[in-house]
Amino acid sequence: MKFIHTADWHLGKIVHGVSMTEDQRFVLQKLILLIEREKPDALVIAGDLYDRSVPTASAVNLLNEVLYQINVEMNVPIVAISGNHDSADRLAFGSTWFRQSRFYLAGKIEKEMYCPVIEDVHFHCIPFAEPGIVRHVYEDESIHSHHDAMKVIIGRLSEKMDRDAIHIAVGHAFVTGGETSDSERILSVGGTGNVGAELFSPFHYTALGHLHNPNAIRHETVNYSGSLLKYSFSEAAHTKSVSIVEVNGKGTLSVRREALTPIRDMKEVKGLFDEVMEMDETDDYMKVTLQDEGALIDPMAKLKQKFPNILHMERAAGKILSIETVSARRKRKNELELFGEFYGAMTGLDFTDEKEAYMAAVIDDLKKGRDQA
Repeated sequence: MKFIHTADWHLGKIVHGVSMTEDQRFVLQKLILLIEREKPDALVIAGDLYDRSVPTASAVNLLNEVLYQINVEMNVPIVAISGNHDSADRLAFGSTWFRQSRFYLAGKIEKEMYCPVIEDVHFHCIPFAEPGIVRHVYEDESIHSHHDAMKVIIGRLSEKMDRDAIHIAVGHAFVTGGETSDSERILSVGGTGNVGAELFSPFHYTALGHLHNPNAIRHETVNYSGSLLKYSFSEAAHTKSVSIVEVNGKGTLSVRREALTPIRDMKEVKGLFDEVMEMDETDDYMKVTLQDEGALIDPMAKLKQKFPNILHMERAAGKILSIETVSARRKRKNELELFGEFYGAMTGLDFTDEKEAYMAAVIDDLKKGRDQA
């Protein structure tokens, strides 16, 4: 039996004011091509299908198109859960009749969770839920943290497990020790949002969502697939992928990753303004950190001409001189030197010897006129 594990699509995501919908549509088509090639027995989506609880119309339409193509046209079963960015109730709409086409969607925690069985493999869906919700559903006042909640849920699931079957958990959680990135929403403060990896020991494989780095943790059976795309510059070094999991009849698994190449990458560059401007043009999303000292005249506009998808520009810490320092430096320069700097900043051209000689004559004439006056 073979399934593809993915998560954290975040459809409708906006990064630095730019909609990611076009990029998401492109990479999801890459996923569909991968499904055509691999012919998996199921697709697993471990939460955060949307980026917000009330998704945009374009995000809803994109999800509808992609899931219809995979589930109905390609006849691939889908196992999906809600994440902390999704609205559990909205995502759960239609989930009971979706099962007729083998689309198994768990939007919210219920006392008796439905467990789909695909090719004799049991999938245990554990949608994201705050500890207070789990405490209410299970009427258990001992639940105060995400770890407590997950322990109770898995304990209930374990009671009914067929010990001779293969069991896969699908969850959305922050496993203790996981590596975070800037685009993930904190689940709680003070560590109460953490879940211990040991809780998933009853399962042969745990397909997780929430952390965007596919290498967020190193564990034999507990794995994050990582997000569909890079959603912050803290993820610039990530290689985004999906996990292809193959299960044999004896309960052993093999996991390999398949990279998904985006239409645009996300990159960080650092350097002096002139050095950055000498780099090759690119359509990738860019964050530029300028290491120049002193003032620059509208550097963002100039960078955008060369890098149309630059999203953020900043100055390196300690490289921006105070007004007093700049003023002092300027006082040490004569009029001709100051004009040469101004000319170069405004035109981008060299202040040649010929131009310098001409301006020197102009400045000299002005000074003579001022003295005669």
